[in-house]
Amino acid sequence: MRTGESRSSAGLEIEKISKIFPGGTRALKGVSLHLRPGQVHGLVGANGAGKSTLIKIIAGAQRPTTGALRWLGEPVDWRRPADAQAAGVAVVHQQSPVSPALTVLENVYLGAGAGTIWNSRNRRADFAELCASIDFRIDPNEVVAGLSIGDRQMVSILRALARRPQLILLDEPTASITPAERVGVLGAARRLAGTGVAVVFVSHFLNEVSEISDVVSVLRDGALVDSFGADELTEERMVAGIVGNRLRAVENTHEPLPPGEAVLEVRGLRSAAMAEPVDLTVRRGEIVGLAGLLGAGRTELLKAIFGADRRTAGEVLIEGRPLSGGPAAAVKRGVAFVPEDRLSQGLIGDWEIWRNVSMADLGSLSRRFLRLDLAAERARAAQACAELGVVAPSIDTLVRDLSGGNAQKVVFAKWIYKTHAVLLLDEPTAGVDVGGKADLIMLIRALAARGMGIVVVLSEFEELLSVADRVVVMNRGAVTGGYASDEVSVAELTAAAGGLS
Repeated sequence: MRTGESRSSAGLEIEKISKIFPGGTRALKGVSLHLRPGQVHGLVGANGAGKSTLIKIIAGAQRPTTGALRWLGEPVDWRRPADAQAAGVAVVHQQSPVSPALTVLENVYLGAGAGTIWNSRNRRADFAELCASIDFRIDPNEVVAGLSIGDRQMVSILRALARRPQLILLDEPTASITPAERVGVLGAARRLAGTGVAVVFVSHFLNEVSEISDVVSVLRDGALVDSFGADELTEERMVAGIVGNRLRAVENTHEPLPPGEAVLEVRGLRSAAMAEPVDLTVRRGEIVGLAGLLGAGRTELLKAIFGADRRTAGEVLIEGRPLSGGPAAAVKRGVAFVPEDRLSQGLIGDWEIWRNVSMADLGSLSRRFLRLDLAAERARAAQACAELGVVAPSIDTLVRDLSGGNAQKVVFAKWIYKTHAVLLLDEPTAGVDVGGKADLIMLIRALAARGMGIVVVLSEFEELLSVADRVVVMNRGAVTGGYASDEVSVAELTAAAGGLS
C-alpha cells in the first residue's frame, strides 16, 4: 500500500453507482462515495437502504447496473470476489462462514493463496501478531465447531486481516459478539486506519459508528441522503437521516397492557447449563424481559423452557398444564421460539421466503393433511411480507439474500399465523438497524396485545426497557432480581446484571 503514494491516496472512488435487480427493484440509486486510505468510513441506513448491496458491489460479489469504481486512481471492473481480493479488498460479514471441522489457525489461513505463510513457526508468529492487533486471545489449535458465535466471528476477522488488506469492509462485525470483543474490533479498525488502510464500518450500533468514524454516510431507500465528517457527527443526525424520530416515538408511546391469567409457569426449573433452579410466571398479554450479561443463563433458560436443553429439575406449565418432551411437544402446546442464531437455527437460508414462512405450520396449509397447498403457502408469505414490511424483490427471494432485519421478520412470520400462548425471543433485534428495531418492537407489542405471553432476551438494556413490562435479572445462571420496567434505569439494570446490586 505504501508504494505509489499518489495513486494510493485516491483509495476507492464510487461514482454514481446504481443497481437494478430483475423485476425492477432499485437497490441503489446513483450513490457516490470516496473511501480514503487512513479513514474509517461509517455506513448506516435502515434495512433495505442498500448497504448490503453496496458492500457486495465493492467486494466484487455483484456488479453495478450503472456507474463505476476507481481503485487507486484507475477504473476497475471486478467481476467476482477473487478480483477484489487480489486487488487488496477484504470483507467481514455479520455472520462470515467458517469451516467448523478445521482449527482456528487453519481457518485463518484457509484460501489465502500465494501469500500464505506455510512455515508452521512463522505462521504461528503471524497469528499471534494478528490476535494482538485486535486484543483477542484464542488457542490456534482449537476446533472451530466448539466456539461461540462471537469467537467464530473473531476468527473471520482474523482471516480477513491475514491478507493484509488495503481496504477492509466490516459489515456488522460486532452484531453477535460480546462488549469486550467489540472493544477489540473497534480498536483494530482505528489502528488499521492509522496504518493507511481504508476501513468501511457498517453497524446498527450508532454509538460505535460515532466513536470510531472519520466520515459517516447515510443511505435511505437506495440513495445517499447525508454524509458528514467527525466534527459534524452526532447520533441524532444519524438517526434523523435513517428514520427520523421513529424509534423514539415507539419508546415514548409504550403503555404496559394489563396482564391476564398465567400462560407460562416455570417452577424450580434447572438444566445442566443453569446454576440454580428458576421460578418465573408470565401472564397473558405480558412482556417479560430477561436482563443479564454474557453467560448469565438467559438463552439456557429459554432453551430449557422450550425443551431444547434437557431439564434436570422442575417443571414448565402452559396454561396450567404440565409440558414435557422436546421442541415438537412445545410447539404443539403453543410455545414458539425465535432463536438468536436465526440463519442456522430459525431459517433455512437456501429456501425461499414462502417456504420458510410456512414450514412451522404445514398441517393447516395442507389439503386433508396429505398434500401441501402451494397457493395457500404463497398467499400466507405474501400476507406476511405485506403485514410485517419485509423488504424483498419477491416471496421467491432466498432468505440468505435478505438483510438481518428482514430475515428476522421472516422468523416471526413462521409463528404468528397460528395461535400460540407463549413466545420466547432470544436477541430478536441482533444485527438489525434502528428502523428494523422499531418495527420489531412494535410487532412484539402487537403480539402481546393478541394475548401472547412473551419472554424476551435483549442485551441492549435501553431496548429491553422500551419493550418489556417487567424485567427479570439473571447472573451466572440464576435469577437475582426483578423490576417493573418503569421503575428501573439502564444504569441500575446494568449494575444489577453485573452483580453490583
